[in-house]
Amino acid sequence: METTDRPCSNVASVTLRTNAGSSSAESPNGGRSKRQKRTTAPRPSTLRDVAIEAGVSTATVSRVLNGNYPVSAVTRTRVMAAVESLRYVVNVHAKALAGNVDGPVALVIDNILGASLAHIAAGVEQEASLHGRLSLVCATHGDRAREDDLVRLMLQQRAAAVVLVGGAVEDDAYHARITEYAKALDAVGSRLVLCGRPMPPPGVPATVVDYDSRGGAFHAVSHLLMAGHRRILYLGGIPGFSAAEQRHAGYLEALRAHAVPYAEELDRPGDFNRPSGYLRTQQAIASGPDFTAIFASADMVAVGAAAALHDAGLKVPDDVSLIGFDDIPLSAELTPALTTIRVPYEELGRTAVRLALQHHEGLQPSNERVIVSTQLVVRDTVRPLT
Repeated sequence: METTDRPCSNVASVTLRTNAGSSSAESPNGGRSKRQKRTTAPRPSTLRDVAIEAGVSTATVSRVLNGNYPVSAVTRTRVMAAVESLRYVVNVHAKALAGNVDGPVALVIDNILGASLAHIAAGVEQEASLHGRLSLVCATHGDRAREDDLVRLMLQQRAAAVVLVGGAVEDDAYHARITEYAKALDAVGSRLVLCGRPMPPPGVPATVVDYDSRGGAFHAVSHLLMAGHRRILYLGGIPGFSAAEQRHAGYLEALRAHAVPYAEELDRPGDFNRPSGYLRTQQAIASGPDFTAIFASADMVAVGAAAALHDAGLKVPDDVSLIGFDDIPLSAELTPALTTIRVPYEELGRTAVRLALQHHEGLQPSNERVIVSTQLVVRDTVRPLT
């Protein structure tokens, strides 16, 4: 987040007191000491400060900053020089509360600490800022009732767009909930964007921005198979959730494409986090089955798997090859650096906002469903099986 230096002009003063209720302090010999020096507390420059500095009215300053009224070049130069001199910063939050700026863009995610979700949030913020919009990040922590509350709150705030991010179980309840969200937002000129979520029912006024999760998993497993591995431990996600189902489908498709039989004992679902990756790998090492490679369906799962292999005295990739999914920044910093599937999460966030604002501004996007491609990033954790 950017920070802005605050100006030190036009300050208020306070008198320091050493005794409660007294404006001066006693000296050791019983006499009065000199009055303490007054200190100053800075405050931000205001629109009025800029007007005084430039020698114009506050209305003129407002017109220059908003660009919504013709102002002479000379006057504009004087105003902008005053803005620079006083380091005046427009209080966008105050303007929003007063209803003087366009509606915000709201990002609703499960957990703001998730590495991939944080990058989507960065993309949303960047694109919203580019369009002069506030961006709001809201976390549900997996609570569907909270998600309902947040969407209703964004309706009240006249949000320009609401971007829902993250996997979900695709069932009748999901379709009913998404349909209700989309129609309510559409009725007030807003737009629902589903990012990495299941498709809405036909005819629902929503935009979908997703990535090729299935194709990414296919390429990851194919990379291991082409390196000669046939016993691949698959650390997938929780069954039923859209992202987990897509990656599982890609895993199975790769096995079929290479004529490798599916082995149920090598297919171990779980959470997309480090502890789950560690535990599942530890269990597989302790009880079998034998495997020569691991496909972890998230990079943090791969981090946990690598730790479990290390604790068992196994080396990556000498003893076990390992591949992840996401390409979070940590992946390139590991030793050895993790081979993984890159997902352009920031681009997902930017695209979601761009398409939503096109709707909000009365434009018709060329595509209501955008699928962003994934990419295999080859590093140092896969070794050909000899």
